[in-house]
Amino acid sequence: MAILEVKHIEKHFGDTKVLEDISFSLEEGKALAIIGSSGSGKTTLLRCLNFLETPDAGTITVRGETLFDAGNKAAFSEEAIRQKRLHFGLVFQSFNLFPQYTALENVTLAGKLREDDKSKWPILEAQGRELLDRMGLADREAHYPHQLSGGQQQRVAIARALALHPDVLCFDEPTSALDPELTGEVLKVIRSLAQQRTTMIIVTHEMAFARDVADEVIFMDGGLIVEQGSAREVIENPKEERTRQFLARY
Repeated sequence: MAILEVKHIEKHFGDTKVLEDISFSLEEGKALAIIGSSGSGKTTLLRCLNFLETPDAGTITVRGETLFDAGNKAAFSEEAIRQKRLHFGLVFQSFNLFPQYTALENVTLAGKLREDDKSKWPILEAQGRELLDRMGLADREAHYPHQLSGGQQQRVAIARALALHPDVLCFDEPTSALDPELTGEVLKVIRSLAQQRTTMIIVTHEMAFARDVADEVIFMDGGLIVEQGSAREVIENPKEERTRQFLARY
């Protein structure tokens, strides 16, 4: 059963069509990789799913609940959008950690802002420590972002996204801001999440990683889905000429 259904999403910036008739579904526990050249609409799609952008057309449904319907935008207040955003966790390219907070504080901040009962904060902190331990950062909880490597910062960002227990965890090119030697440690974490059947959407330029970790792959070009299918099928035996041209560079 699909945990996420995206139907006919479109997004325009002025006269420029950034997304055009985007439709796909994602089953619970599956990982979907989205590949394509820069400017193909991948990041905009993630931003629409996370309600950082408002689509001009289409619907977004999670667990049978319609979170967004472009035909009924008036039904969604800003507070409602904030609540619907909690269905998705987003890990950005450039970490986006709060520099004035420690690793543990970054992970637990959103939960504490939502929890008025401060007596429950120790539970959130215990959960935050557990997440940092899963990321291999148990000894870094009191470190500030400037005291962490890029790979460590990105793992804190992953823990922060997981802390809110999202239905779908989204990654926007999670290794693009990292040195090659740090890329492996972040990919290892994402690989382990896939093995734990975390439902994920991963925008990536790491083709071998997408092939080996994702269950499904979507190739986007010019705001359109050109090809989609199983990861190995799309990456090793693409049917569309545009997909073959793109993959030839890798």
